[in-house]
Amino acid sequence: MMREFDESSITDAVVARMAGASSERARHISEALVRHLHAFVREIRPSAEEWEAGIGFLTATGQKCDDKRQEFILLSDTLGVSTLVDAINNPVTGDVTETTVFGPFYVPPPEFGLGQDMGAAIEGLPMLVSGRVRKSGGAAAAGAIIDVWHSDEAGFYDVQQMDKTGGLAGRGRFIADTDGAFHFWTRRPAAYPIPTDGPVGDMLAAQGRHPWRPEHIHFKITAPGCRPLVTHVFAQGDAYLDSDVVFGVKESLIQPYVVHANAEEVQGRPVNGPWVSLDHTFVLDDQQG
Repeated sequence: MMREFDESSITDAVVARMAGASSERARHISEALVRHLHAFVREIRPSAEEWEAGIGFLTATGQKCDDKRQEFILLSDTLGVSTLVDAINNPVTGDVTETTVFGPFYVPPPEFGLGQDMGAAIEGLPMLVSGRVRKSGGAAAAGAIIDVWHSDEAGFYDVQQMDKTGGLAGRGRFIADTDGAFHFWTRRPAAYPIPTDGPVGDMLAAQGRHPWRPEHIHFKITAPGCRPLVTHVFAQGDAYLDSDVVFGVKESLIQPYVVHANAEEVQGRPVNGPWVSLDHTFVLDDQQG
């Protein structure tokens, strides 16, 4: 009989009841979850009060989620799980641009023409972003769709302050030309702390960790016949490159954000005062399947 379970028998009993799972994958995932969760509990040997606090933490994490904030993504990111899942699903191949974490702040952006300004509603130094998208086979990724999003100079995304920006800002969609080239204007972002007013912030404080991400711009790039790319380009020299709270930095994704002195005109646009430029080539994997 499967009764009167104790510390040594409970794990096998729970696993045995999953033999009739709806699929082999569901059974494998469920069994692994139980084995590792039980091993975790055996290792830390929590008091009843500590286990109740753990359940309260997960409950509060869910309660902090809404249509503008996903606390469980923050939890996954800050525990390194998002980076682990990304690494498992996106092994480095050849000269293909490396991926990194998606983050919780993506929403479908408005479309702009090449050379237009997607950052007019936010503050910061004018920034010219240019680049090229090509395929790993060498051809230009003509017509590639490039979604871009980033924080403002104070480290806030538009979805965190819609009352201030009046809508989406600091994000846009651009279509690469026939050579796979693109360029647009925006405002220079900044390093920023992830939100710390919820359970994840409490966890970081308890672990003695800072909440900062280094300065970066997000890119999501798609093209027919290519594997979609989700990545960042990080600012060279940022103080948090070696301690990114979500473990997203990769050496190949670090580029100089070049500060320029005054210029009368840049690519047909008047510029009064300092401005910044970033140039980067993205390589999409077209060898899938």
